[in-house]
Amino acid sequence: MKLAIIAVGNLKERHYREACAEYVKRMTAMMPVEVVEIDEAYIADEESPSLVERALAQEGQRILSRLRPDDKAVALSPEGKAMDSPGFADLIDPKGNPEWKRCVFVIGSSHGLGAAVYARCGLRLSFGPMTFPHQLARVMLLEQIYRGQMILRGSAYHK
Repeated sequence: MKLAIIAVGNLKERHYREACAEYVKRMTAMMPVEVVEIDEAYIADEESPSLVERALAQEGQRILSRLRPDDKAVALSPEGKAMDSPGFADLIDPKGNPEWKRCVFVIGSSHGLGAAVYARCGLRLSFGPMTFPHQLARVMLLEQIYRGQMILRGSAYHK
């Protein structure tokens, strides 16, 4: 199984870029992760619900164009399912999901994801009820993917 992350927007702060790069580097030999950044649609400060919906639809088209028909897509969403780390490791375990060719995690902008993206994703995953910056969500996701790999290998990293 291959893993990918499709994220709306780029990482502006150096500390987020460095943290993501570190986890990607650690995973290179085990299970490489492709990170794809999608341009964020511009929304003026005076946002209306219709403008936000239109922006999410534009971003959604960009996201959906990067998904393959046989991808298992997982949306990060506050309304999603919360998992512990061993459960997440099971999710990304190629032995437990041999039919998955590629598992793609989708991270939206600060406005979330559009309805079409949610409809395409077979699972919604949540980091819990707290609110996090979407840039930090990418770091947290990469760390959990790395932790999951360590759990699957029986490493002490998880303890």
